[in-house]
Amino acid sequence: MKINLIALFGFLLILSACTRQDPNLNEKGEDILEAKETYFPDAKLSHHDTVYVPIYSDIYHKSIYEKFLLTATLSIRNTSLSDSIFINDVVYYDTDGKKVRNYLSGKQLLLHPMQSIEYVIEEDDDVGGSGANFIINWGATTSKVKPIFQGVMISTHGQQGISFITQGLSIK
Repeated sequence: MKINLIALFGFLLILSACTRQDPNLNEKGEDILEAKETYFPDAKLSHHDTVYVPIYSDIYHKSIYEKFLLTATLSIRNTSLSDSIFINDVVYYDTDGKKVRNYLSGKQLLLHPMQSIEYVIEEDDDVGGSGANFIINWGATTSKVKPIFQGVMISTHGQQGISFITQGLSIK
């Protein structure tokens, strides 16, 4: 009986180590986006857009059988000096088009003028694959705002390093 309990405890410990931490939490378990969360009535937003950002959590190296894992960062930047933007959805999809993660889950983020946020796909998180992407739904009270949505990929292995960026594309 004692051996079974120890085995069960060990299994649960290993299983809990394999689960991904909420990407909005820091190392202390604090919600790093909580200060940016808002509940602005969607009806007052006169401008809405949907943006597609390609993300590469890995790329092929030498052949189709060898992959180079990458750290990928989604960067959302409000470029306006005077107007805020509201982020309604940040959803991560894998190569097959299956939803991997919804980073906001019904919340809305407020980005003040010149403010930015980032979402990081860690190097060992290869679930997205080479065809991963983010879909971002956002809005503003004016169509004058032109935020920037970019994917930044980087990795190093020994003396080999790779980095590149992708641009978001409006698909509204």
